[in-house]
This record gives sequence, structure tokens and C-alpha cells, in this order.
Amino acid sequence: MAEIDGGQIAARQLMALGVDHLFGVVAGPMIELFGGGQAEGMKVIGGRHEMNAGFMASAWGWQKKKPGVLVAGSGPAVTNCLTPLYVATESAMPLVVLGGSAFSATTGFGAFQELDQVAAAKPVSKWTGRVDSTERIGEWIRLAVGKALEGKPGGVYLDFPGEVVARKVEATSIPVLGAPEIRPPQPDAQAVDRVADLLAKAERPLILIGKGAGWADASEPLEKLADLGIPYVCAPMARGTIPDDHPSFANGARSLALGGADVIVMFGGRFNWIYGMGQRFAPEATLVQVDIEAEEMTSGAPLDLGIVADARATAEALLAALDGASLRTKEGDWLQILQKKARANEESARAVLSDDSIPINPYRVVAEVKDALPRDAIITAEGETIMGICRAMLPSFVNRSRLNAGTTGCMGVGAPYVVGSALACPDRVSVGVLGDYAFGAAAMVVETAARVGAKPIFVVVNNEGIAGHMLQDAFLPPGSPRIASLLPARYDKIAEMVDAHAEHVERPSEIRPALDRALAADKVAVVHVQVDPKSTRISGSNYLQ
Repeated sequence: MAEIDGGQIAARQLMALGVDHLFGVVAGPMIELFGGGQAEGMKVIGGRHEMNAGFMASAWGWQKKKPGVLVAGSGPAVTNCLTPLYVATESAMPLVVLGGSAFSATTGFGAFQELDQVAAAKPVSKWTGRVDSTERIGEWIRLAVGKALEGKPGGVYLDFPGEVVARKVEATSIPVLGAPEIRPPQPDAQAVDRVADLLAKAERPLILIGKGAGWADASEPLEKLADLGIPYVCAPMARGTIPDDHPSFANGARSLALGGADVIVMFGGRFNWIYGMGQRFAPEATLVQVDIEAEEMTSGAPLDLGIVADARATAEALLAALDGASLRTKEGDWLQILQKKARANEESARAVLSDDSIPINPYRVVAEVKDALPRDAIITAEGETIMGICRAMLPSFVNRSRLNAGTTGCMGVGAPYVVGSALACPDRVSVGVLGDYAFGAAAMVVETAARVGAKPIFVVVNNEGIAGHMLQDAFLPPGSPRIASLLPARYDKIAEMVDAHAEHVERPSEIRPALDRALAADKVAVVHVQVDPKSTRISGSNYLQ
């Protein structure tokens, strides 16, 4: 009879659940999982650091609507996974970490890389577990995938004591089960009617779209609600759930919309710091929240009604309830006021978007990227200055096509996200618009991408530091060495080391031709743009604003 080891059992179960990519860094005692994945037909992505591999897996899972799976060795390899787990859990992105641990017979006596890894992972995970036998690896894998994926997605950790991985068992004795069909929770009909009545009577209604709505594929019914003349504001990673060029898109007048609305309906988002803990709204505003987790309803926001249901199902039900209704807001000029404000804000930025100055203004870089990209591009924006500029100036038009530092504001996610998205969607452009610090935090993913055949494009906007020189100049004593500011390094040279496409840009007129060549290169590309290190954002001073 044929025997299989724990790695093959894990791979077969993952494939049965529709997960065909495996990310990680090869290390004991989990080497058999990499071998098993390869033997069973998975695409195995060997990274250089577990943190970067974890972010790649998260982005892959976000695009595929499946958990990304990260395999790590024991001890320090697992502690390297804690940041991806934290980011995935807080940002509601499904991630499964399979971590090796010390052999059970050696624990307590100074085993190699001994650590209570389940305890270490628990604070940053949605769920944790430990495999108790080789025979049950498949059961535990299926459980972990379900925990990461269903309800509010998040990061889960599954521990593999060393002895369960290498042990072999009869192949026929191991069941392999597929994923069950799970219907999304439907909204309460009376609650939907109440919200429909609120929206119909509102003078200044507003829809807020969180990335949970994007995850629920709620684009179509939400766009139809927006077609009724109801303005909407998207959370940073929800951009593109409805195309940013829709007439009701109000991110360009976000502060006015949030502070002026009298009825606000949140779909798949949280009233967290991104919305001022729910305190940015008018005191008399009526707040409604739609979320699959009831615990989200008791945040700092003065919520009037919570609906525990799927965002798409609720938007569809609300659309049906409003069919034939007369919306009071159409009698006024609420939408027109927001559109006028958005146009004024855009006009105020026109000069910097076309600025021909040398050193280059970073706004000019974003303007050129905007004009160069196809509508279905997957855009990752990360950094301090550049992420804020992209949030204001760079549109998205397709659901789940925008990634950034997310709920945790974690730096270092950007470059791995670009690679993970490229692997998930090889027929679409995956581009990262990244500050030099952000890119440098994970720059060696360029080698990983080249090795595995991914074709991401990295636009490195080099302002020589964290927020350029602003923090260095404002907060450090005069004459200090470079601490917040960095050297004007040539990051395009990283592409050359793996025969990828490299561009170095110092003049505004060179930006678009360089982008066009990178888009046509059909390989990994790094477009390095040297910008003015003294430049700042024209509104706000940092990411949190």
C-alpha cells in the first residue's frame, strides 16, 4: 500500500479546498510540506523572509477570495509570522499560517527552537490550533481554512509538532474533504425596511463602503444604490468597489460628506480610527451599520441600528425596498454640493499634478501613473507621503483592486502585496506605487518575483526617507546624521541583479515613457523616480490625517 507523509496530506487537503498556491520559507520541521505541495501540483513560492511571504499570501488570498497559506519552520520562523497574522486579522484578510514546532518528546528540556508558539500567535490571530496526529492533519487543515475564511476573515495559526510532519501513513486511510456550500447571512426584512425609510426621507444621505463590502462582492447592488443619487465614501482598501469615476463618488469631498450627512449607512466597514472612532459625524446624524459580526456594532460610534448580515445581500434587499420610492435628497442639492467641493479640491491640486519642476514633485509621478494604467490594474500604494497622495489622486475602478497599509498602517506590506496580487491575477497589471522606505523594507521580493515568474511593476518614489526630509528636519536636532531621512539610493539597480526591467527617472518628461516601457516589458520592472525630498502633501501632514 502507498504511504504519504504529513506534507502530502496537507497539500491534498489544501488542493481539495481550492488553495493551489503555497508560500513560505523552507525550514525544518516543515520541509515535507513544501515537497508535498510540489508533488501534489501546487505552485510553491519560496520566499526569503516569512514576513514578506506572509504578506504575499495575504494579497493572493484577497484577490482569490481564498485563504493565503504560509508555511514556516519553528521558533524564529514562526515569530516572523506574527506581523502578517496581526495585519491579516485586523484588516480582515484570510491567512493560514502552518508553523512547525519542536518535537514533542524533547519539549521542556531545551529543545531546538522550543517556544509555545500557539500562545505567541494567539493575541494576533482569529483562531489557533495544534495538530495532534499525522492522521488528523487533513481535518485540522480544513478547520483552519474555514476559521480564516468564514464570518469575518482573518489570520489563523496551526501548529505542527515536528514528529507529525515527517511520519508516513497509509494513503487510503486519510480522508480528503472539500469545502461545504455556505450561504451568506440574510438581513432582517423589518430592519431593511427601516433603513429604506431612513434613506428615502434623508436630505443628506451617505453610504460608507468598507473593504468587507468588496469581499462580499457587493459592487453591483451598491452601484445601483449610488445610481439613485446617494453619495458614497470608500475606505482606502474599498476603492474600486464602485468605480471611482461614478458621479456619486464623494471621497474628493470626504470631510464635508462625513460631517454633513444626516443618515449614514456603513456596509462592511468599521467605525475605527479611519472614521475618527465614529466621532466625525454630525451629532444629529442617524448611523446604520451592516456587518457580518455583531461585535462590530458596539464601537465608539453612536450607532442607531445594526444589521448582522452579508453586505451584498443587504444592499440587494435595500435596493428592492427602495424600488419606486421617492428620495427626498433629489429635491435638494446635497450631491451637487459634494461634487462641487470635490471639483474644487481637484482644481487646487491641478498645478502640482502638472508641475515640471526638478527635482520632481511626487504629485506629478502619481498623475503620470494614473494616466498610464489600465482601468483594471491592481494598485498597491504604500509609504508616508506617497500613500497619502495616492489616496487622494489615484483612482481605482475594479472591486478588490486596491491595497495599502490597511487598518494597522503597517509599513513593509506594499512590495509583497504587489507580488502576491501578480501571482493571483497574472493577466492583470499589478503595480506598486511605493515610497523608498516602504520599498526598501521588502525590496528582495524582486528576486522572488523574478524566480517564480511573476511580473509586478514597482514604481519607487524616492524622497530619501520616511516622509522625505520632513521628519528629519522638524524633529531631530540640526546637524543630525540621517535617521528619518535616507540615502538617495538607486533602487532600480535591484532589478538589474535579476535581469528585470529597470528605469531611473530624474526629469518629469521621463516619467511616462519609463512607465510605458515597464508596462510593455512583460517581466518584473522597477521604475525608480527621484523626487524632491522636501516636498510634502498639499493637505494633511501624515497618513493618520
